[in-house]
Amino acid sequence: MAKDTKTKPVRSETAETFRFLLKLAVVVLILRSFIFAPFSIPSESMLPRLLIGDYLFVSKWNYGYSRWSLPGGVPLIPGRIFGSTPTRGDVVVFRAPEVLDHDVIKRVIGLPGETVQMRQGVVYLNGKAIPKLRIADFTIPLTANFDAEKCGAPFVDVVANVQICRYPRYRETLPGENGAAGRSYEVLDQAQLPDRDDTGLYTIPAGHIFVMGDNRDDSGDSRFPAPSGMGYVPLENVEGKAVVSFFSTDGNAEWLKPWTWVSAARWSRIGEGF
Repeated sequence: MAKDTKTKPVRSETAETFRFLLKLAVVVLILRSFIFAPFSIPSESMLPRLLIGDYLFVSKWNYGYSRWSLPGGVPLIPGRIFGSTPTRGDVVVFRAPEVLDHDVIKRVIGLPGETVQMRQGVVYLNGKAIPKLRIADFTIPLTANFDAEKCGAPFVDVVANVQICRYPRYRETLPGENGAAGRSYEVLDQAQLPDRDDTGLYTIPAGHIFVMGDNRDDSGDSRFPAPSGMGYVPLENVEGKAVVSFFSTDGNAEWLKPWTWVSAARWSRIGEGF
């Protein structure tokens, strides 16, 4: 008896390539939306921890998911699911108010229902001053993505014939649970500026957090309403938590000169956690 000799239709190489790329795009979309996403640092507002040209991974599951977990904020997720509140001191990425419409990275200072106020450059959380200890100056060489203009003339210095930027640096320690010390981190405070170092009392609404940049005098954050700042950040706008730096460049690389990609890399910053 003759065998059925039906043959499968031959798929074209173009069709196979398209199917592979489609599957790859779906996998990347799932990873980026729900597990890890890359984020690059465009400004100096989180100095000294984050430099312009740093690249880091943000974990997406820590605080739940909303439309802003998806690329472009596609409104496929109603409200916020599996939600939880960040911990004070967490460095988070969130969606800025609609008038600004971009992703932002800042440090969480206050939680829903708490009060925050700045008095002479000191943060007061629920009426108590957050300890602020003067430590060694923060210095960074002037480079293509952080030049003398970004540094500011009063802070430009020269060490061993190399131009650097030098800022006063402090260590803050947030309160933890049961009276214990919480997260400790470094901040910069360049000068006494009344609009940001002496503020009114902020009472954080339910479902929101209060965020600040570590570079206190050069950060548009919850101390200011949009568009000059972020105002109170809705929890559903929080996209994820900064977890580790995976690359950093000083801005001196050129696309047509591949060897500069290596020389411009700041290798010591790769692998730094939060």
